[in-house]
Amino acid sequence: MSLRPLVLVVAPGDDIYRGYCLRQVADAYDVAVITTGPLTWEQPHVVDHEIVEDFEDEASLFAAGEALAARHLVAGVVTWAEGHLTAVARLAEQLALATTSVESVRTCRDKATSRAVFATHGVPSAQSTAANSLDEALAAAKAIGYPVVVKPASVGGSIGVIKAETQHDLAAAYAFATRGVQLHGGDNTVVLVEEYLSGEEVSVECVTYQGVTTAVAVTRKELGPEPLFEEIGHTLAAGDPLLATVAPIAAAAVEATGTVNGIQHVELRLTQSGPRVVEVNGRIGGDWIGWAVWRATGLSLPRIAADLAVGQAPDLTPTRKEAVAIKVLYAPASGTLAERAIPGNFAETTGWVHGPAWLMAEGDEVLLPPEGDRDSARVGLFATHADTLDLAIARRTITANHIALTVTADGQQ
Repeated sequence: MSLRPLVLVVAPGDDIYRGYCLRQVADAYDVAVITTGPLTWEQPHVVDHEIVEDFEDEASLFAAGEALAARHLVAGVVTWAEGHLTAVARLAEQLALATTSVESVRTCRDKATSRAVFATHGVPSAQSTAANSLDEALAAAKAIGYPVVVKPASVGGSIGVIKAETQHDLAAAYAFATRGVQLHGGDNTVVLVEEYLSGEEVSVECVTYQGVTTAVAVTRKELGPEPLFEEIGHTLAAGDPLLATVAPIAAAAVEATGTVNGIQHVELRLTQSGPRVVEVNGRIGGDWIGWAVWRATGLSLPRIAADLAVGQAPDLTPTRKEAVAIKVLYAPASGTLAERAIPGNFAETTGWVHGPAWLMAEGDEVLLPPEGDRDSARVGLFATHADTLDLAIARRTITANHIALTVTADGQQ
């Protein structure tokens, strides 16, 4: 019989994006999972599991959690799935294992509420107005002044986020944002109209324990062309000097949400007036950002999340000093993916490539925004690492030059 504490992971996700999270937790803890189907890639890493049809069905989720708690001494509950954060917080409370409140989770997820608490606590952010209709959005944009950003109030991952330069653009922007809610869900259907913040976008990867927030890394974002805010790459270096500047603002934003324990992915823009907070996400960052933190610093955010969930003080001492460059591979055009390839053994031979991980297969249909979305446009992703950021970026370029992506227009033979 294992002597390790057992952590319940809800919605472990897919192997490509979140496999490293489950593996790193399983390296230190026994793991049980709740999924919406039979175990696949998760099987080697878990000791037990339950199935629910819908994570938002609280009765079913609670029943699954209680069934696992009846068979095991569950020490903590975690998830890294944005869409299920609120339901999992309620499950943790149901099992008397909560490490932070449902209210603070809702505050992070609801961007309108976040903006309100930022203003109350003096956290530099963006002027923002909630809109329940196009007419309300038009009025909000007129009051704020163009250009504005239009986005869903409770959907993460840059989904449904678009810039409107003028009043002429706003109707299409509002439709794009509401479509993001329809495709990806959310705690509500409210759309936000916000002041456009000009400047480099970064995220601060944070750990909060007993109300004290520590910024462990800063990720520099690379975005595709406006009016969209698609993330096409990330770079992260241990010891980035920018961390000293953005860490206090990120910590103040986390405190404003009422969060006392957990992992936060805090997004900011570096404007001419200083760093301003875009949003606080109460989870590990996507696109392998958590893996990049581990590769660059030796700190495992999934393991730390589990430590926090069981009430253990995390060890935040870095054990590495490296740099990582991530590239998200988008299809060059809409159509049928005819080819996606990299020379055999390239990654193994170099020793500094992670991936590529393919999200689409040849023959799949791809559709770029604004007609499509992130899920219909991304073909894969990879990362490179090195002792310095310049070398990691150079290696990323070399790797990208070895990857072939070809799309055939629909109807073309």
